[in-house]
Amino acid sequence: MTHLPASLLTSPIAHRALHDSARQRPENSRAAIRAAIAAGYGIEIDIQPSADGVPMVFHDYDLARLTNQNGPFRQRSAHDLSQIGLKGCDETIPTLPEILALVAGRVPLLIEVKDQDGALGPSVGPLERAVALALEPYDGPVALMSFNPHSVAALAAAAPQRPRGLTTCSFDAAHWSLVPRATRARLRDIPDYDRTGACFISHQADDLTRPRVAELKAQGAAILCWTIRTPQQDAAARRIADNITFEGYEPAAIHA
Repeated sequence: MTHLPASLLTSPIAHRALHDSARQRPENSRAAIRAAIAAGYGIEIDIQPSADGVPMVFHDYDLARLTNQNGPFRQRSAHDLSQIGLKGCDETIPTLPEILALVAGRVPLLIEVKDQDGALGPSVGPLERAVALALEPYDGPVALMSFNPHSVAALAAAAPQRPRGLTTCSFDAAHWSLVPRATRARLRDIPDYDRTGACFISHQADDLTRPRVAELKAQGAAILCWTIRTPQQDAAARRIADNITFEGYEPAAIHA
């Protein structure tokens, strides 16, 4: 089993980088990433594929919320996506190789591969292989994760040397309406941790008291959590979690 880089346990992790729309730093943008590096924070980013299979740094499945265009993200080529401006700044959508070159190992990276099956099922693989290929020359601290355990298994096959984990939560129906009820019920108990060779979970902060989280921690799993938005939430989460993913404020100090 691989191990999570120590820096991902000591540097608070900026959710979608250190984004702040008032300061022209949209989420997952180069500006937000530069700001996180300057502050010494770890960085969490999201990966979606272009139509031609290039891993792009972008959260949503649709373009509308974050750009002035709309429509499915994955129906556009990498060239077209790289020309689309992000709202609130003069930047465009970056590729994963661009962001890896920008970070250059200066702070740890936590990379979430977004589900491409649509229902957290087995129709995955190409994006995971593309991410692994982009990471081949990268020697900075990095870890990979996904809500979809099939994706984490695909990452294990494509990049066995890279630390990987499961993004986990309560899988409530309101937020996961496209996922079958039986699948949601199964995933709540995090049954795929051992099968995927995971070394950590990144769990929903207000569900950290779930018994399975304590069980995994007792077995040696690193426990990260998302998304912390106040110092008070930070203090509460750290009673259980080893580190936090945060947004909307800046933790006053790097926690040891």
